[in-house]
Amino acid sequence: MTTEATRFGLSDEEQKNFHARGYAGPFTLYEPDEIKQRWGQERLRLLDRSAAVYQDEAAVSGGTNIANYDRHLDQEFLADHITRPEITDRVASILGPDVLCWRSEFFPKYPGAEGTDWHQADTFANASGSPQILWPGGSDFGGTLTVWCAFTDATIDMGCLQFIPGTHRTMFYDETKRMHYDPDLADVEKGGVRRGFFGYDYRELQIDPDWTPDESQAVSMEMRAGQFIVFWSTLMHASHPHLGTTRDMRMGFVGRYVPTSVRVYPDTDAIEEYGGRVGLERYGAVLVSGEDREGHNRIATHTTRNHPFRRRDV
Repeated sequence: MTTEATRFGLSDEEQKNFHARGYAGPFTLYEPDEIKQRWGQERLRLLDRSAAVYQDEAAVSGGTNIANYDRHLDQEFLADHITRPEITDRVASILGPDVLCWRSEFFPKYPGAEGTDWHQADTFANASGSPQILWPGGSDFGGTLTVWCAFTDATIDMGCLQFIPGTHRTMFYDETKRMHYDPDLADVEKGGVRRGFFGYDYRELQIDPDWTPDESQAVSMEMRAGQFIVFWSTLMHASHPHLGTTRDMRMGFVGRYVPTSVRVYPDTDAIEEYGGRVGLERYGAVLVSGEDREGHNRIATHTTRNHPFRRRDV
């Protein structure tokens, strides 16, 4: 029987397709006019960083801005967004009933911006060399479920996502290696396409230095504003450049989800990557579904503006 808590869970057929391809969707969360209005309001509110959990000036880096990670911890709209049942029901039908959102981040792409290079992430040690998430020993899974929501239209010309289906089962990169950060490392042409990785060259992590992704199998995930897609972070993914055929930016907002059994930021008190560093003193993962039966992660019960998070029971 369908209940309020599970009405958006993936069907058996959808789960089968997800596990074969590594992604599911797009699904509609907001109507285009609704998200246009909501995002227009939210962009202004984000300018107020007085309650943001990462205040360090060092957090503002050359390649990206890790100071704007986890703004769901101080902004009510984003706090509601990561706990929406349209998202959490689908995530829980893959990960199980007990689920955390451990990170959120923005992915803007402005007119003329380069594409994002092909990459995978399992432990998210790719930039710092230190794992940010660790699954229990012996687990058949790894990585995180990424929920990428288009706050604006995301077309090929504007820099939408690309996936290579089925690649989530094999890691082609060694995250224990250390990439070299260079804020000037941009606009590098790879295979005839301008692609970079926020001041890094992801190819430094390749297990086989002569290997290249099979782009003949790539699919482009165009989405209209208000839609989202769910995919494993271990799925080979990239994005097109923004060709500048429109003056509009492309904005994606990402929530990252793991079971409560996964250890988040183990044995560390800071995030250090992309040329910036932020302390985790005010950080907490958000329980979005079920219960925390493990007790080994810091859990946030409300935003810094005292907006309570709503747990989704499955």
